[in-house]
Amino acid sequence: MLDCEIKNGWTQFLEFIENRCSSAEFENWIAPIRLVEGSHEEVILEVPNVFVQEYLLDNFKEVLCNFLPLRGSGEPAIRFLIMTEAKAEVPAAVAAPAEETSPQTLKLNTLYVFDNFIEGPSNQFVKSAALGVAARPGKSYNPLFIHGGVGLGKTHLLHSIGHYVCEHHKKLRIQSITTEAFINDIVDHLRNKSIDKMKRFYRNLDVLLVDDIQFLQNRLNFEEEFCNTFETLLNQGKQIVITSDKPPGQLKLSERMVARMEWGLVAHMGVPDLETRVAIIKHKSERRGLNIPNQIAFYIAEHIYNNVRQIEGAINRLSAHSRLLSTQLNEEIVEKILSEMFQSSAPNQKISVEEILKSVATVFEVRISEIKGESRHKEIALARQVAMYLAKELIDDSLMKIASSFGGKTHSTLLHAWKKITDQIQINETLRRQVQMVRRNIET
Repeated sequence: MLDCEIKNGWTQFLEFIENRCSSAEFENWIAPIRLVEGSHEEVILEVPNVFVQEYLLDNFKEVLCNFLPLRGSGEPAIRFLIMTEAKAEVPAAVAAPAEETSPQTLKLNTLYVFDNFIEGPSNQFVKSAALGVAARPGKSYNPLFIHGGVGLGKTHLLHSIGHYVCEHHKKLRIQSITTEAFINDIVDHLRNKSIDKMKRFYRNLDVLLVDDIQFLQNRLNFEEEFCNTFETLLNQGKQIVITSDKPPGQLKLSERMVARMEWGLVAHMGVPDLETRVAIIKHKSERRGLNIPNQIAFYIAEHIYNNVRQIEGAINRLSAHSRLLSTQLNEEIVEKILSEMFQSSAPNQKISVEEILKSVATVFEVRISEIKGESRHKEIALARQVAMYLAKELIDDSLMKIASSFGGKTHSTLLHAWKKITDQIQINETLRRQVQMVRRNIET
């Protein structure tokens, strides 16, 4: 699978090199290289021979570091395939037989560890739950179901659990796999008439980490096999952690499957707030050796709202520009380099407090005037707090101005409401569904 951001990074690398070497050099050494696969963990390049591979690394390793993902050592995360071997090797990379995988050969992103995870109000609870699971597999929250939007850090936490278990529980058998890879495993073993071997492998694990369970939707046969594995492990007290872009109740899966996933803890990973986004920008830029002043970090964070991967892509672009052109960053340069990303990350429409109040009033069956009033009646107070929570989440304005829209409330009242609802939706499934319903009504 080819990640769009990685594809863009490779295209930018080619454009950069083409402008800095002769046409003959580019055609002979660079043009024959083909991007086969790419993710934030590893890039696979197909080269005609080993000489092209050596030429690329000898001459452009530092440049590659600015456009492609890095390993923990700081080297570009590239795997090369010689053209004559490529056809044989690529399928094996996509779907390696399960019985050949073991905890010793577990593939985890070396950068996805708890120490590198930037914590904020939107993900504090989820991180604590992940740490609890990692410390006591099968004894804390089982299963742990983590859901949230694209690029918010779900896979980061999943791999962090894997690293922690490998380090602190060395005897446990663990596997981390995407849902797509699990499906490929089933197909491969059915083709080879070795499905029983696959079942034995997965059902003898102590910890199973599954990424992107939403890809199991509308695949009934695969869902049944996964559900059987799921139940077997749970009945044995083995730990399961699952990530998804939606909560279990919103997935098009069987009631049996949804019920199993809701047995344990369902934890939502929200969009990071402004301060957390700034912290992420500072952390990732420092890792790249790029010094971004606080003013610039806030400027970027104010324009990239809801995707940590977009933030990382922005840092990569700025790093490449700063190192290769030896220029100091300012708001004008940042705006020029990241203008395309700023446009794509901006909200489609400006949401008003009135829209939020209208939607909250409908879902909670109260009047807007009651939400804006002083009533301390339980249902009205809850609706008011939900409206304040969503206003802070969805409106990019000063807290004082937002709070004044609620009948002259103070910004401290708004913050108190936001904190209370943030905590409650982590443990109150009914409230979480109500908040999601309000949010969907506003954003559609």
